[in-house]
Amino acid sequence: MKTARLLQNAVWAVFLLMSVSGLTFASANGRFTVGLQDGEISLNPLTSFTSTEAQIFTGLYEGLLVYDPITLRPVPGVARSLEVSEDGLTYRFFIREDARYSNGEPVRAEHFRETWFAMIEPERASAYSFLFDVIDGVEAYRAGSETDRSTVGIEVIEDTQLEVRLHEQAPHFRQMLPHHSFAVLHPNALEEFRTPGSPTLDETTFIGNGPFAVAESSEQELLLKRNVHYWDTQNVAYDEIQLLLAEDSARQTEMFNEGYIDWIHSGYMLSEVRFRETIVVNPMFSTSYFFFRVADEPWDNALVRRALALLVPWDTIRNEEFHFTPGHTLVPPIPNYPAPEGIQQQDVEAALELLSEAGFPDGEGLPELVLLTPGGGENDRVFQILQDSWQESIGLMVSHEVVPHPRYYDALEANKDYTLGSISWIGDYADPLTFLQLWTASSNLNEAGFSDQEYEALLLQSVQQTGEERYQTMAQAESILLDSAVVLPVNHSPAVNLIDLEFVDGWFPNPLDIHPFKTIRPGERRAAPGVIRYIR
Repeated sequence: MKTARLLQNAVWAVFLLMSVSGLTFASANGRFTVGLQDGEISLNPLTSFTSTEAQIFTGLYEGLLVYDPITLRPVPGVARSLEVSEDGLTYRFFIREDARYSNGEPVRAEHFRETWFAMIEPERASAYSFLFDVIDGVEAYRAGSETDRSTVGIEVIEDTQLEVRLHEQAPHFRQMLPHHSFAVLHPNALEEFRTPGSPTLDETTFIGNGPFAVAESSEQELLLKRNVHYWDTQNVAYDEIQLLLAEDSARQTEMFNEGYIDWIHSGYMLSEVRFRETIVVNPMFSTSYFFFRVADEPWDNALVRRALALLVPWDTIRNEEFHFTPGHTLVPPIPNYPAPEGIQQQDVEAALELLSEAGFPDGEGLPELVLLTPGGGENDRVFQILQDSWQESIGLMVSHEVVPHPRYYDALEANKDYTLGSISWIGDYADPLTFLQLWTASSNLNEAGFSDQEYEALLLQSVQQTGEERYQTMAQAESILLDSAVVLPVNHSPAVNLIDLEFVDGWFPNPLDIHPFKTIRPGERRAAPGVIRYIR
């Protein structure tokens, strides 16, 4: 999932005008308060794709399976159980009789079927619709070459039984199901979300099936209240989740220091954190990288892309002084997955040979290269290195177009004039395929426009394999992306959160940085006697 398009048009001045007497301390009166950076948030799971939205959805929607908060393995959600056929192709899910929406109406198998069909409608082109391609008939339906719903392997057996038929065995299928793209929508909500835009929602208009429901929404706050009809509401600790949408990171950090915010998910200033032990850093299944748009000449030529990559001093870009975990691979390091070699060193001589072979001796004839980034800090530093490397070695003209958040990801989709883009991607499920499937021709998130038959054949082959053999095949596919310089990885970003785990239980560091609101609860005050950390 992309790590931004953070929340738009938030007005932090509201919080500056609030008097101390008007504020409530975090965790007071059964409320858990979360700080988020401002930007655009959509509550529509049909179109959402950011990490911030994914976190919010853990409170509002629930799929057949959900994330275990510690391991992230799929555990029962709306489905109390499932059965898998001997050939591994057919999954039957048994929906809980007491699964209810926030308006008290029951969750039915038909609702899953209709929501999933809305996700894969060709005209919608939902960001995550390609995840459904593992289901029999979906790829043809998404492409519009097949319009008959009966050809798609999603079938209602009865009100509480949903059957899903895969076209090939897929070891990663269960891993994907907790993702919000496989959530369920009430028929009224589905109709509302089919229309463009994201409506203003409150407790009278929002219908969800998660542990919480929308009570109030504004430009600076989203208030969630307990869904009393949720099937497991007795194990939900908080009555309210308050989400503060802030553009002033310094002020938000100070509110955390003073105890008015329990957890800052995004939008902080680490230098201003009063208690350093509240900075929680852990490895994340994430990679920040640059990518070439390969739709236009000469950037569609792998020789040209690789040559430019070999002209770059990667040890300077991937310097540990600037990166917590520098990386030269797209898939972050995971046990038993063989990391491809990729491009790790500068090799000017080899680069010039490749350019000559491609018909651009010493870079002559290459058009201007345009780098599109959100700008600031590390983006500006890397741009300067790239510009200097390419101008000094082959005289290539390089320009930098900056589109700040939250408009940046819209610009990646709408602006087709750039050559190189920059993205940080957090895996949507714990499997290498969550990075590799992005680059298939059918992926709606393939901003590069990359298409390669050998690459897709390897991914298809891997789906039919298991264990280390499967990993070996996926690593071969990744090598195609890296060796042809479609993807230029820079680092594997850690997860950084501000939270005092002496006061909060049920929040666990994990590689996807997803923390289900359902399991978060007040912790015991374990600070040393006589030590006042901050008022709660």
